[in-house]
Amino acid sequence: MSDSLITRRRILQGAATTVAASFVPGCSSSTPAETSPTSPVNPLSNPQPNPGTPLTQASLGVTAVASGTIGSEFMGLSYDKMFLNSESEFSSSNSNLIVLFKLINVGVLRFGDGSNDVWTPAGKGQTAGQTSQVDVNNLAGFLTAAGCKCLYGINLGGYGPGGTAYPTTPTLAAEEAAYVNQELGSSLYGIEIGNEPDGYINTFWANQTPKWSVTQLETVWQTFRNAIIASTPSVPITGPACGTVLPVVTVWTEPFATAEAGSLSVLTQHYYRGNGQASPLPTVAELVLPGTQLTGSFLAPLQSTSQSIGKPYRISECNSYYNGGATGVSDAYASALWVIDFMYNCAQYGSQGVNFHCGSTLNYTAITDNNGTITGVRPLFYGILLFALAGQGTLYTCNLNAASLNVTAYAVKTATGLNIIIVNKDSAQNLEVTMTVPQTVNTATLFEMTQATSGVTGPNLSALSGVTIQGATVGANASFAPSSAYTLTTGSTQLTCYVPYQSAVLIQIT
Repeated sequence: MSDSLITRRRILQGAATTVAASFVPGCSSSTPAETSPTSPVNPLSNPQPNPGTPLTQASLGVTAVASGTIGSEFMGLSYDKMFLNSESEFSSSNSNLIVLFKLINVGVLRFGDGSNDVWTPAGKGQTAGQTSQVDVNNLAGFLTAAGCKCLYGINLGGYGPGGTAYPTTPTLAAEEAAYVNQELGSSLYGIEIGNEPDGYINTFWANQTPKWSVTQLETVWQTFRNAIIASTPSVPITGPACGTVLPVVTVWTEPFATAEAGSLSVLTQHYYRGNGQASPLPTVAELVLPGTQLTGSFLAPLQSTSQSIGKPYRISECNSYYNGGATGVSDAYASALWVIDFMYNCAQYGSQGVNFHCGSTLNYTAITDNNGTITGVRPLFYGILLFALAGQGTLYTCNLNAASLNVTAYAVKTATGLNIIIVNKDSAQNLEVTMTVPQTVNTATLFEMTQATSGVTGPNLSALSGVTIQGATVGANASFAPSSAYTLTTGSTQLTCYVPYQSAVLIQIT
């Protein structure tokens, strides 16, 4: 049994052997699951309860036509660089954060940097405004323990007029990148130069004439990139990590990518659904609506640009609403349903991965902490966890007929079976879904993600707690003990299940 399987079994402490084994196949597309030592589960031993009326009939056809790929580095988290150089969060001693990373299969940890630090190699570490060798050494230990890579941000905004608070130079950038490459080794995913440079016109270089432009970005970015490559020729370089305000992709990212294609290993872009402090304020009902802006204005042009320059792309910073998120929305149960759709949409449009931005003071953070000490997880974490449990592999095309209800479905062909996620965001209608799949169904089990509040009869999109997967919550130490999976009655290539309103289900088929 591989180390990853051992770790996951330990994380699922308290769960029955058959439950833990049923989760394992979705963890990796390259590692076969171990065989449960117990007898096969009777298909009728734990039937899924009927959620009651109103009940809408729906059908789902899963085809063997590929529509995307989910690899081992797809899932990621993102933090401002101050969490690296001013707190003790990212070191090999933070065991709770490490096991939480493993639980959701974090493949890439990203630190973004605009102008909030300066390379100070001899510094004592954990000092605001400075990044030292001590900080990088601690990070290296964390990455090894967590089994993930790092997309490492380099200060660009502190260079030039107006960037005096945290000054930097191409020479300092090259020295920092060289040390990071040396210490992180194979754990380095890439160096990201700058952070949302399309916003520099309003901050660091506002007094510059002519105003900050893509051409200026390319000139300064190349100066930094050339200095880094001169000292560390093999280090992968990513960018431009532009922001999310439209039409940023067509005005900034596309022309930059075309001009710098030969200098990039990965094209990076940020995405947020909107402004968390907008007027009127975002709502939970709005968050779970289909995101046509995401697919049409961001993912489609990014996929086209990526294909045209022959380089992969990554959403290196993302979440629900920017400006710290929307209170009562980004930190609510609605985010758990939204994030599932978001991740699969990105995979369907060819993204190599996503990095959800986190931080202790942010409404949208998936993991909460107090000065580096992990205190718990938010609803968003549960949606990410259900996605992780569905596994890595090839996305299959789904044809869903659920009348006009706000329902989505996704299928992943892993090395050990077929996993299907159905997300029912309707406010009242339960579903009974009849599925046809492109393989013979031997066994099928179901896990349900929902929300419950004492004294309330159904889920509440605005709830800040009460989210569970198969009745289980996730502790600050990554404890997670789900109840036995529901077993589904099957026949040849068909099966049927219920999807209660405002819930998501994971069906695992062998």
